[in-house]
Amino acid sequence: MEMAWEDRTPFEAIENLYGLPEKEVIKLMRQNLKHKTFKNWRARVSRRKTKHKSLRPAGVERAYCPSQYKPQSANK
Repeated sequence: MEMAWEDRTPFEAIENLYGLPEKEVIKLMRQNLKHKTFKNWRARVSRRKTKHKSLRPAGVERAYCPSQYKPQSANK
C-alpha cells in the first residue's frame, strides 16, 4: 500500500516486486482506504506520468524518491 500511495512508484514496479497487477493494487487500495481517501487517491494517480512506466520520460529509471525510505530518526 505504501508503494501504491507514493506518486513516484509506477504500478509496474509493484507488479515486479509483488506480482500484483494495477487492477489488483486498485482493489487492495479500495478495500483498505476510506471511501473518500480512495476517491482522492484514484483521482491523483489516474493518468499520472509517474505512476505508469509507459508514460514516463525515457531517462527516468528510479521508482521512488531518494528520500522516501529514510529512517524515522532522520525526520526529526
